[in-house]
Amino acid sequence: MRSMIVVVCGVMLAACADTTANDATEAPAAEEKVVETPKTGTLQPGNQVEAKADLAGPANVSACLIQDGEQLRITPVRAIGTEPFWNAQVEGRCVTYSTPENQKGARIWTRFNPGPDGGVWVGSFEGKPFKLITRLRQGCSDGMSDRSYPLDALLTVRGEERTGCAEPARLESGSARP
Repeated sequence: MRSMIVVVCGVMLAACADTTANDATEAPAAEEKVVETPKTGTLQPGNQVEAKADLAGPANVSACLIQDGEQLRITPVRAIGTEPFWNAQVEGRCVTYSTPENQKGARIWTRFNPGPDGGVWVGSFEGKPFKLITRLRQGCSDGMSDRSYPLDALLTVRGEERTGCAEPARLESGSARP
């Protein structure tokens, strides 16, 4: 009887084990939970840098704002491009990439690297490299309107390079705030 119980428990544990590779559109298991980290001041638009949290006070933080066990302090960004049309909503290291064919978008878990005047988000989308680069450039034009953006954007997705513009984004209610 004990042998049968041990075998059944072993089979149940094996069935529960995750043997699939971690897809870039899913959060790594260690970073799925909401963690308590200190809060600091906000950054100015276009000043996208990574900083270690100070000891001000605890707050719930989205997994999108955690990288290497540290809280990212970067301004949310909205990047857009035309011909072909695309949109990227960036919150921390999470990028929601959308197109007219997929308006809901796909969340891509990336690694954020700060630059002197922007940032770089690198991940994988549909098994291919995904990279979004933003750089400070006043007067970036989307080519379709008279609107001017403070950042330019370079997107590499599915092996294609696309250009666009970017700006600090407003977070919708319910989203984590940096």
